[in-house]
Amino acid sequence: MKDHYQLLIIGGGPAGLAAATIASSKGVTCALLDEQPAPGGQIYRSIESVPEKRAEKLGTEYLRGKELASAFRACEAEYFPETRVWSLSSQREVGVLHKGKSKIISADQILVASGAMERPVPFPGWTLPGVMQAGAGQILFKSSGIVPSDGVVLAGSGPLLLLLAWQYMNVGVEIKAILDVTPLSNHLLALPKLPRALLAHHYLTKGLIYQRDLKRAGVNTKIGASLLQAEGDDCLDTIRYRHFGREHTIKTDLLLTHFGVIPQIALTQAVGCKHQWDDSQQCWRPEHDEWGSTSIDGIIVAGDGAGINGARSAEHAGRLAGLQALFALGVISQIERDQQSIEDRQWMKDERHIRPFLEAYFAVPQTMLATTNNETIICRCEEITAGQIRKAVESGHQDSNHVKFLTRCGMGACQGRQCSNAVAHIVADSGGQAISEQSHFRGRPPVTPLTLMQLADLNEEESL
Repeated sequence: MKDHYQLLIIGGGPAGLAAATIASSKGVTCALLDEQPAPGGQIYRSIESVPEKRAEKLGTEYLRGKELASAFRACEAEYFPETRVWSLSSQREVGVLHKGKSKIISADQILVASGAMERPVPFPGWTLPGVMQAGAGQILFKSSGIVPSDGVVLAGSGPLLLLLAWQYMNVGVEIKAILDVTPLSNHLLALPKLPRALLAHHYLTKGLIYQRDLKRAGVNTKIGASLLQAEGDDCLDTIRYRHFGREHTIKTDLLLTHFGVIPQIALTQAVGCKHQWDDSQQCWRPEHDEWGSTSIDGIIVAGDGAGINGARSAEHAGRLAGLQALFALGVISQIERDQQSIEDRQWMKDERHIRPFLEAYFAVPQTMLATTNNETIICRCEEITAGQIRKAVESGHQDSNHVKFLTRCGMGACQGRQCSNAVAHIVADSGGQAISEQSHFRGRPPVTPLTLMQLADLNEEESL
């Protein structure tokens, strides 16, 4: 690994792969840092090694990753898998952990393509063993072919929930129920956005096919479920919920939940990029222009880490960001950048027709986001409850960071990744403020766990 590159890309998903492929074709020194052992990111995980039969079960959208990974492998970019980025500065210096050793490298341009994470939504019992996020189930399926052997309940909201149910059904997993927590009122709110969504009808068609196949298979889907609770002494054994005013229970030892995805912003927070609250996506995201340039010179974002738009849009955004980096480096002119981006900009525009409809249809109810049950643990690391957060607000702490200082909520090993959104919603709800007026947790390095020995490696050469 060199000490300096013209372009450094963080993340090996569709945005990072597309950017590296196009940028390295122009002869710039380019490196891609990836936490995963192989390219593809979360959406195309194990795409190079997955058995053919399993890949077919995962669907055609997953297979799209093969072309991206092949093009990346053939390009001139240097690739560093199993490499964690633990810091990023406004001087474009990056702290990396590679092969167990820490190192500081720099770049003229840095593209953060860190992707998305599942939105953590605390509810009673969500910390019980046996309650997992749906993305974890999909990772196990993609990477190792592991699926539930004794059946599963799926709960939450969003397209991934439907996709995973369909994938599980195709390999014979017993789906005991799908508990869709999106309110029926969402359907009415999404209706005006349907005409535009029809311009991307292939997505709607796939969703309808998944629903049809699941219905034919006899999968029980409860739309408008509410008051979701997971119960058990030492591990999950029962799920409780309400549907049309009646309480129901399901016996199960595995619950997979999903409430949509939100951008991974730990690095853009740590470097000090400006962020804004996105009402339609119910999350914070970094501010950026059409090329991905952020408020800090030389720091670019692309893909779902810049705002949720899906894998295909991430691929196009990655190419645009790669072209922007080439322009900023003086390798191509502005006219060349604009001309070479025409097709990707049009594709991205077409891909995004579906987003307003999906965001309105699958919006998570505020009662879940603000977690009205005061006994619910919000910060898993420090075991801070919703009631403790509300008590802090009542004491005059009207900001997420003030609550963090008082309660230690967000100071654990995950550094707020699992609780920051929930804390912001609870603070806003308790203080009677709009969440857009709230601040998100401030980010500081290291953004991933780092030992003192690994940190000491930075001065090893100097001491010799």
